Amino acid sequence: MTHVTVSGTTIEEAIKKALLELETTEARLSYRVVEEPKKGFLGFLGSRPATIEAHIKPDPIMEAYSFLETTISLMGVPATIEQSEGQGKTRFDLKSTEDMGRVIGKRGQTLESLDYLTNLVANRHKDADYVAVEVDAENYRERRREALVQLALRVAEKAKAINKPVSLEPMSAQERKVIHSALQSAAGVETYSKGKGRERHIVVGPK
Repeated sequence: MTHVTVSGTTIEEAIKKALLELETTEARLSYRVVEEPKKGFLGFLGSRPATIEAHIKPDPIMEAYSFLETTISLMGVPATIEQSEGQGKTRFDLKSTEDMGRVIGKRGQTLESLDYLTNLVANRHKDADYVAVEVDAENYRERRREALVQLALRVAEKAKAINKPVSLEPMSAQERKVIHSALQSAAGVETYSKGKGRERHIVVGPK
């Protein structure tokens, strides 16, 4: 049961009844007052109780988890999902004994799409607070971040050696941010982005 209509002497009493019937907490409860309470003559003649319609707010994390679980199943990937919390976000890490290439995709594009869609599902309810979700597979994001940092350092040395700008391949905004951050304090080089849309890429040049 996720919806109830209950009455009480006061709105507060009606809310307590709704919490008991729905077996939920105040944080998960959403309600609408149908009728305000009314005191009758001599305290009882013509009196009217408070009536509310109440329902349990959807759990965005549970819905996001269910969506991701269903999606990877439809993709034919026998993976499990490990859920953890940290740094203000919920992390879903996909684990499997088989190759996760189909989930990760070329340069992580499939994984980014899964992440994007899962976040859309988690935040589709307008009356719910925003939640941040990150989808990963076999710690791919950290491995990719480390590879990008090493790439940035190599390209920086090349740009200084040939004294010319060096363009990198197109990357997502998140990956470009990793490159910019890795070379932010590097001596003798500067970074900037060029191109639009999917062709947006970083250029590393001598300062």
